[in-house]
Amino acid sequence: MALAPGTKAPDFKLTTLGANGPEYVTLSDQAGKTNTLLLFVPMAFTGGCTKELCEISAGLNDFTGLNATVLAISGDNPFAQAAWAEKENIKVPLLSDYDHTVAKAYDVAYDSFLPEKNLGQAGVAKRSVFIVDREGVIQYAESYDSPSELPDFAIIKTKLEALK
Repeated sequence: MALAPGTKAPDFKLTTLGANGPEYVTLSDQAGKTNTLLLFVPMAFTGGCTKELCEISAGLNDFTGLNATVLAISGDNPFAQAAWAEKENIKVPLLSDYDHTVAKAYDVAYDSFLPEKNLGQAGVAKRSVFIVDREGVIQYAESYDSPSELPDFAIIKTKLEALK
């Protein structure tokens, strides 16, 4: 079960591929500045993840206008994430949780991802959403057992509006 609202969000230091190569991003970088919308997605180049992040990318200004920084986290390496972002025109920063420690810290890691397909990939992040306020406290959380389920971004925008 995902970490509950009211819980202090675990900080992290994850890699992204920036304009000048690999760089680190931490949740604490946002402290005191903006609220943070954390999106955990299972895997790059998959239908549901692509649909979700393309939808967010198309409406990124809506979230900026709600004083929110959007960060997406998956277990893919930063080079695969960058290729995916380029191919699909994803504008959200993609953070690599390659060893799945952040997914585990937020309690959104699968014990076995798609066990019916015998993939045997423990630790893959469930599709999940967290709103972390400027003080680093989780204000909203949802997590889906099915990787095909997508978040309701209208509800998420309403929750962010309340924190603005």
